[in-house]
Amino acid sequence: MGSPAAAKELQKDLENKANDLSKLQKDIAKNHQIRKKYTIQLGENELVLKELDLLTAEANVYKLIGPVLVKQDLAEANANVRKRIEYISAELYV
Repeated sequence: MGSPAAAKELQKDLENKANDLSKLQKDIAKNHQIRKKYTIQLGENELVLKELDLLTAEANVYKLIGPVLVKQDLAEANANVRKRIEYISAELYV
């Protein structure tokens, strides 16, 4: 049989590995939540882009900034949504 010192060392090694595993599981859960958030945002922005594509050039577009709706140019709104989709996609598919 092994010595008590060897058993104690093995116990410590197992505890360290269990702690490492726990940290990895927390990281995976955190990354999953972040990915879920980005996936939802991507879907929302793609839906907004589809809606913007249905509008005519003279349509009024408003952007919510805090509690205020601010009139925005259709081309600018379209460009902002496309850039947001590009950013979110880059974060998702890195």
